[in-house]
Amino acid sequence: MTPPQGAGRIVRGGRVVVRVLAIWLLTTGALNLLDELLVGFEMTSWWQPTVLALALGLLSAVVWPLILRVALPVAVFTLGVASYLVLGAALLLVSFAIPGVTIVNLSTAVGVAVVMSVVGALVSWLFGLDEDEIFFRRTARRSGATDDTDDRPPGVVFLQVDGLGHDTLRRALRSGEMPVFSRWLAEGSHRLTHWNTDWSSQTGASVCGILHGDSSDILGFRWYEKDRDHVMACSNPEDAAEIERRASDGRGLLAVDGAGHGNLFTGDAPYVSLTMSAVPVLSGRGRRGRQHVASGYGYFAYFASPVNALRTLGGAVAEIVRELRASITQRQRNVFPRVHRGLWFPFVRAGTNIIARDVVVSAVIEDMFDGRAAVYADFLGYDEVSHYSGVERWDSLAVLRDIDQHIGRIHRATQLAPRRYHVVCLSDHGQTQGWAFADRFDESVEELVGRLCGAPDTTRAASGRSEKGWQAGTVLAEASGRGFVANRLRERVERVRAEEHAPHVPEDVGRVPRVAPGVVAVASGHMAMVSFTEHVGRVELETIEREYPDLLPGLVDHPGIGFVLVRSAEYGAVVLGRDGLHRLDTGVVLGEDPLTGYGPHAADLVRRVDGFGNCADIMINSWYDPATEDAPPFEPHVGSHGGLGGAQSRGFLLHPADLPAPDREIVGAGELHRVLRGWLAHLGHPVPERSEPPADVPQNR
Repeated sequence: MTPPQGAGRIVRGGRVVVRVLAIWLLTTGALNLLDELLVGFEMTSWWQPTVLALALGLLSAVVWPLILRVALPVAVFTLGVASYLVLGAALLLVSFAIPGVTIVNLSTAVGVAVVMSVVGALVSWLFGLDEDEIFFRRTARRSGATDDTDDRPPGVVFLQVDGLGHDTLRRALRSGEMPVFSRWLAEGSHRLTHWNTDWSSQTGASVCGILHGDSSDILGFRWYEKDRDHVMACSNPEDAAEIERRASDGRGLLAVDGAGHGNLFTGDAPYVSLTMSAVPVLSGRGRRGRQHVASGYGYFAYFASPVNALRTLGGAVAEIVRELRASITQRQRNVFPRVHRGLWFPFVRAGTNIIARDVVVSAVIEDMFDGRAAVYADFLGYDEVSHYSGVERWDSLAVLRDIDQHIGRIHRATQLAPRRYHVVCLSDHGQTQGWAFADRFDESVEELVGRLCGAPDTTRAASGRSEKGWQAGTVLAEASGRGFVANRLRERVERVRAEEHAPHVPEDVGRVPRVAPGVVAVASGHMAMVSFTEHVGRVELETIEREYPDLLPGLVDHPGIGFVLVRSAEYGAVVLGRDGLHRLDTGVVLGEDPLTGYGPHAADLVRRVDGFGNCADIMINSWYDPATEDAPPFEPHVGSHGGLGGAQSRGFLLHPADLPAPDREIVGAGELHRVLRGWLAHLGHPVPERSEPPADVPQNR
């Protein structure tokens, strides 16, 4: 790979000396200005600003990194703000040692420290210096760093752009939104292909499969486990740790001297930061049964410079303003579909797009300078913004431009690291856009299931929501009529009703809220799951018909639902749609195949989930229109994923051209793991040894 122009020049030409002198001189000038403007700060002689500027520089470059070794948790939890409190306190003490310098209190000292950091950041920007160079200079001074050729196998940096589908990426390349990717493809250094997700096209299943080779029993981003009366959520640290405990055999993609940042799971990496499944390990609550995980690795590199905290804070404020502008613009232009973004989303957006991203980039660069064998990092910002803004709208694409720029930084840093590195970029899934189910039909899928199971009316027609939702839903329902599958189900129900079967419905005492007595419904993107809590194991179609006769006909006849998966005592796994059914065990299709339009691998992917030990009693996939590429997500999102239908099932894979191209179409996250593992082996990385899972790990849930 050809080094970029200017790579490696950073420690030559005296730019470091010039930078230090420039910061010193400008800081001295700024101190003189503060002496005139800032109340509570005073200097009486010409030489005092020079000495104080030198002292402040030493505090920032030497004293603060030493203090950070002990106070790192404080810096992390305050996003670096505490660094200025420490520097301000130190500066206040220094002022007592310099005759004629007066700083009246801590707040004044903190203000001086902040202004000096701004000056340092401006000088670095003017001289074209960034964190890459600072990290490289520090690494070059380490005892193990040499200029000799590194004979280790090339390392691999896996960079995941969360939620960026193959189709959206190609559009972004054409419109110039991702110039780094475009340059790689134009120069021929990288190749672009796609991969097909599992039925559960969401981060939990995809990342677990990519890192561990298996995503079995992960039904969605959240799902209900009947034996525990518990809703598993990948975003819950305890649940994430439990998911990885079940999946890991000690041979994860990152098990050999690897590092992971910003991920849901560790991939058995010994070095992680911002990783959900490692949080319980830190607190002592997790029971992963694996080796100790050095969580927090990479934070020091970022927070060692107080300037980073100031830069991140400024970026976060700008991102909040950007979000407010985008939200107001959508309302003014009456952009459709759109959702209510909420009061807290601007701060969530700033956290994912700025704070988490900056820490992740810093940690990845630090990993490379430490010579880690494999690094996997997740950029979450695009996925988060497109949920609320839309898949290809201007502010979502703006996030892609920022991510592309930071991936370019990481790529430049590969030319400076002591070990050779390949950069592989990929996504965990794509996104399909649509009008949210609850807005479109004026009831959520959970409310729909509850109503069909006999719960009191829970629709929101009188809740003050816009009337457009129920009107559109009524038009769609009237136009669609009733499909023959729903009619056949109703005929079967009438025969069951003739038997006057009355289901036993005990008092609802479960920890998880029921949508109706004995019924739990959980939504996850474009997928929903229904479980009947008073039955052990998988409940068959015939039992559902007897106990909840209106449920299956109502589901398959609903215009917002594409198909449902149930298991029949007579026919095995059956996929039901409005106008047809598909018996997965025999391949028999009656009427129109309900899986038509959901991709060539739909039957195999659905059949795989039917074999899971914890498969829900009813699995629901939202409706999808191939003509408009529209699908109504079961969550209040615009861009969404989690099931089958459209671009959500197609992730991208951008890999160096000198790595072997996949030998067949990649279907499923486990198959993508095989490809990535094969590249590591091709480069000469050892295959980790398998470890026995903990004794209490369930083998089939």
